[in-house]
Amino acid sequence: MKIATVLGSPRKKGNTSKVLAWVEESLEAHDHRVDRIRLVDHKINGCKGEWTCKKFLDEPGCPEKDDAVAILGRLMDSDLVLYATPVYFWGPTAQMKAFIDRHCSLVTGYGTANWRSLMQGKRIGVVATCQEAVENNADLLLETFTRLSVYLKCTDMGALVIPHANAPEALGDPARAQAIAFADQISGQQ
Repeated sequence: MKIATVLGSPRKKGNTSKVLAWVEESLEAHDHRVDRIRLVDHKINGCKGEWTCKKFLDEPGCPEKDDAVAILGRLMDSDLVLYATPVYFWGPTAQMKAFIDRHCSLVTGYGTANWRSLMQGKRIGVVATCQEAVENNADLLLETFTRLSVYLKCTDMGALVIPHANAPEALGDPARAQAIAFADQISGQQ
């Protein structure tokens, strides 16, 4: 299986990157190909709401001149996409939010009989870390990705949220075991 992981953390070696690496290692151990995309390594502008992308049915027709369309192409070429982000003020990071907004170019006819998605049938999941408990903290982030999976006509594979993640070096065996179990779950190894 071809898997794209999208790391939305502004910190390349932070908590979310470490947890995502455990998930990726486990997926690779099951002979899956993993393509990690670090959003901080790319230029991604916010969506301008021009709606010209809706004229294109077979490709993301976004007119923005940045890296988002190429990254969306990598997602479209994958079987499974994992979005990874720390929780910032009850939601994803600014980098991830800008990228999520650009997913608009993947869907036409939303809510109508002609509703089409260039990611239809793909599987998506979420890896998140937060400094506090999950309740009243990561719940809005998880709802964002649940709604994104519906919008994209994808299968929601669930989420791994590691709470109380205050420093990468403090993440221990329980967090690693959760990451491996999540990888097994989404890859069909359980």
